[in-house]
Amino acid sequence: MTLKITDDCINCDVCEPKCPNQAISMGEVIYEINPNRCTECVGHFDEPQCVVFCPVDCIISDPDRRETPEELKEKYEKLLQKKD
Repeated sequence: MTLKITDDCINCDVCEPKCPNQAISMGEVIYEINPNRCTECVGHFDEPQCVVFCPVDCIISDPDRRETPEELKEKYEKLLQKKD
């Protein structure tokens, strides 16, 4: 699944630099995750770094965007191709 940030976000700025895919950015009120860039750190780390470092546990799986590990891996590979 792609991740999302809940309204519990305190805008602490910890998650944005931890994201290897630049999927996190400041929204109108709180940080947001771009579902087209979020791979839950597949291809980079064993677990999502934003979740690991979030001090208020406000990053959850988005039930509206279910993705298998294989789909996340495919998204990661497509993002890599765009960088080349």
